[in-house]
Amino acid sequence: MPRLAALLQQVSLYVHLQRLDDDLAAEARRAGCECGGRLHSARYPRKPRGGPGEIGAGIMWRQSFCCARDGCRRRVTPPSVRFLGRKVFFGPVVVVLSALGATLSPMRLHRLREIIGVSLRTLKRWASWWQNDFASSRFWKAAQGRLAPPAPTATKLPGALVARFDGDEEKQLISTLRFISSVTTATARNSMAL
Repeated sequence: MPRLAALLQQVSLYVHLQRLDDDLAAEARRAGCECGGRLHSARYPRKPRGGPGEIGAGIMWRQSFCCARDGCRRRVTPPSVRFLGRKVFFGPVVVVLSALGATLSPMRLHRLREIIGVSLRTLKRWASWWQNDFASSRFWKAAQGRLAPPAPTATKLPGALVARFDGDEEKQLISTLRFISSVTTATARNSMAL
């Protein structure tokens, strides 16, 4: 997992994740609105924390759409691998620091927190989210069946989830982000409750 921490500061990771988000957005746009209307771009800026300093401005935009049909105007926001719901930090940062929080020595964790700019209080809040909200969500209860061997216990999330995927650490991280991407939309967040 130490290589995961280094990945968080690589612009190439975020460029790759943006391409994946663009694919998810194109898929959502092709599907159209539930009413049958065409979707127009309604993307909006985000100010995520934790990424590399020299990251491009284009990576800061969240893909979203608005129905073109009069009387509908429903917003459609596709899943994302860059943004984990409304969390202020980039999704990869939330996953990696939450995973490493239980495995690193206090001194190494402190150094990593300083580099990323995240407080201990925020890390504890993320751990609580993984162990309580995420672990008890409808999404996780349904998704566990797709994992072999059996899904990790709540106290092992998200580190054990990352380890479930094949490949090097970057591929494991991206696979994890793709796996949980459905919890990044308002519709999914509303279904996070029991």
